[in-house]
Amino acid sequence: MPRSLKSLRWLALVASLLPMSAVADMPLTYVSDGEALFHLKAPDFWQVRSGGPRALTPPGSEEARLINRVIGLEPEAEPGVWVGFMSPNGVSTFAQAEEYLRNIGKSVVSDPELREQNSIRVGGLPAARYAGTGRRNGRAVEFTAVLVDLPGSRVAISLAVVEAVARPELVEDINAIYASFRAAN
Repeated sequence: MPRSLKSLRWLALVASLLPMSAVADMPLTYVSDGEALFHLKAPDFWQVRSGGPRALTPPGSEEARLINRVIGLEPEAEPGVWVGFMSPNGVSTFAQAEEYLRNIGKSVVSDPELREQNSIRVGGLPAARYAGTGRRNGRAVEFTAVLVDLPGSRVAISLAVVEAVARPELVEDINAIYASFRAAN
């Protein structure tokens, strides 16, 4: 197994770690319907993109699914690494978040194979982590999906996808992103 894929397994530890000294410098806030739901920080030399609500049709389906605002982060000079965060309207439990993730996950990772799942904490909040392998744009990837129980009736959903050719040092940046996660309320 390539070194970077082995290194991604360390992402499994991220949410259980105490806040660490992070290189993440740019503060971000996820806002839905005028309300701040959570904060995180983007590492230096990572680009941030946000997209509003839109409908996507997963491969092999004719049914379009509504996707809420997504904050996506990618290293500027390193293709093959992507971390996304969202909090869909109407998703207030882990069971609903798992179903939502199953529906939209096919648009991000094809042929997913779940290898691990466990309960963790992210930003002091209850969370669930799912890790596995799959393909993205025809390339082998490892993914980690994280569901975070936000205060009130919302759940944050995050997905990190790393290609086998990505530099292992980028896992440190991904860990810093998750370590910076805090609920807004």
